[in-house]
Order: sequence, then C-alpha cells, then structure tokens
Amino acid sequence: MSTEVIYNRIAMLRAERGISRRELADALGVHYQTIGYLERGEYSPSLHLALRIAGHFDVAVEVVFSTDPFPRLGSRTESA
Repeated sequence: MSTEVIYNRIAMLRAERGISRRELADALGVHYQTIGYLERGEYSPSLHLALRIAGHFDVAVEVVFSTDPFPRLGSRTESA
C-alpha cells in the first residue's frame, strides 16, 4: 500500500505566533481537529486548504508543506 505523505510545519508556525489549533481552525473555517490531523500527518490538505494555511501565515506554501521531511531545527543554518 502506497501512501503519499505531506510533511508540514503548521505546529512550528503556530508556536512561533502563539496561535492555538482552535484559533487557526476558526480563522480557516475548519474544525479544530482538522488542524491536529494535519499536524500529525494523518490527513493531507486539499490544495485550496494548503494555500489558505500558507496565506494565513503569510508565507509561501513550500514553507509550510513538503513531500520530503523538513530538516530538524538546528541541523543546518538558514538565513532569515
């Protein structure tokens, strides 16, 4: 069985901005449990939802979502 995993940084972005799952869900018009499913990789967002999430955080969609695992924080130097 082949499953396509979409990795994301939603939890990290929420933490950086001090936003709860419920607050993000309310802003996006989805159920708060949907945010938890997304963060745990149990659910892949539609393109529409992915774009809305990226837009909410004011970042490119590639900053939030990837088909490859994101490197661990501190594993490489990124310029801001």
